[in-house]
Amino acid sequence: MSEAQPRENRTGAGVLLMALAVVGFTCIDSSAKWLILGGLPALQVVFVRYFGHFLVAVALYGAREGRGAFVSNAPARQLLRSLFLLGSTVLNFTALQYLPITVTTTIMFASPIVITLLAIPILGETVGLRRIIAVCTGFVGVLVVMQPWGVAFHPAMFLNLGALTFASLYFVMTRLLAGVEGNATQQIWSSGFAAAALVPFVMGGWIWPEGVDWIAFLLIGAFGAGGHIAATTAHRWADASILAPVIYIQIFLAALAGVLLFDTWPTVWTLGGGAIIIGSGLYIWQRERAVRGRVRRPVPHTR
Repeated sequence: MSEAQPRENRTGAGVLLMALAVVGFTCIDSSAKWLILGGLPALQVVFVRYFGHFLVAVALYGAREGRGAFVSNAPARQLLRSLFLLGSTVLNFTALQYLPITVTTTIMFASPIVITLLAIPILGETVGLRRIIAVCTGFVGVLVVMQPWGVAFHPAMFLNLGALTFASLYFVMTRLLAGVEGNATQQIWSSGFAAAALVPFVMGGWIWPEGVDWIAFLLIGAFGAGGHIAATTAHRWADASILAPVIYIQIFLAALAGVLLFDTWPTVWTLGGGAIIIGSGLYIWQRERAVRGRVRRPVPHTR
């Protein structure tokens, strides 16, 4: 079995590694949208993303840890975690076929807000009134981005909401597996399960890319592996409370990718709703740090 590696105090390197992970996540979405717009089926793109991820994970961890990298300490929870990640990716990649990358990315920024709600029944965490208000404010930001009252609304946004829910469940399961499962097993299981589950659905109608599409086709798996391995290692080097805000740089990266690759500019609604979501997420992050600080602070002795 793969052993969980010990924590290290390398905060600066952890923040930098998390920023590189965010670059990888943006490259995943950009590659997926490029391939789908190029004519490849969304499920095939998901398969290529995870199969490439699996190959990289096996190459990195298999030779070093042997069969132990494939054996899970908590197989039921690991399987459920992998299923949630696969569901999020399938729905997100399908939504990317119809929506600008800035819209899908901004809606996914609401995951810390959903995780806060899910942590109450699943993790048994207590959430105060101020964080509940921040959660509600964050969902207002999601509505601003989606604009269900306007002509810019697209039904594919419901797919994005499904992806948001699955991604949040995936992160909750990751919390449950913290200290239980090593990085090698988590990477191999999440990517291997997804690739194996999709084989029956993609082989019948397989389409090969053409021209420059081969670049995204060959690299999307490496982007996935690199991004997730970097994020996992970053959380071993620095506290999650320090790393959490780094993810928000993705809105700028997604906007840049949208302009350069797809000639789409973010709308005022997307930017405004994104600001509300990010503000709510940062407040929740700040409150969690404050609460944990009070819990960890030693009580002075009375004399």
